[in-house]
Amino acid sequence: MRRVLTSTELKRLHREWNRRRVHRLALILDRLQSPYNVGAIFRSAAGFRVDTLVLSGQTAPPRDPKVAKLAVGAERFVKWETVDRCLQAVERQRGAGFVVVGVELATDAQPVWEVDLRRDVCFVVGNEVHGINKEVLQTLDEVAFIPMFGRIGSLNVASATAIAMYEARRQHTALPPVNYGHLLDEPVPAKDGS
Repeated sequence: MRRVLTSTELKRLHREWNRRRVHRLALILDRLQSPYNVGAIFRSAAGFRVDTLVLSGQTAPPRDPKVAKLAVGAERFVKWETVDRCLQAVERQRGAGFVVVGVELATDAQPVWEVDLRRDVCFVVGNEVHGINKEVLQTLDEVAFIPMFGRIGSLNVASATAIAMYEARRQHTALPPVNYGHLLDEPVPAKDGS
């Protein structure tokens, strides 16, 4: 019978996933104007094990009360730094071995699931109104977008960032299916009923 995991089972599941070796993941936030978006991104970044989160331009830092409200303490689990210009952050991440991928609706962008993210990836996300700085956009290794199927053509930047991070981690951990029964307090029957 299907049920919600207990807190002990949930901790076991998280430990199991945390043991998996994954590529490094970084984020650069280019001039985000909403501290609430920054806070939501910090929370997702902590969940997806982001190695470094760079705040460029006027992006609000975690000490801003509005950022803190949505981050709910997640900033303690993410290494973060600030830079004046996004371009210097891009150059630094590339120098550290990251492939730099913009998440943007741009002319040569590919659906995020078609971009090969099975490597060290640094995503760049831009301002809610103006997107990624034009100068920075020209320097990116690749550009990905989140295809939309409904009547709205784009997502909130925090939602799009979370989807991009999820896709990177999905590609990083693409392994054969696993039976998680060993993590539960009770055995899980096999699908064939035995």
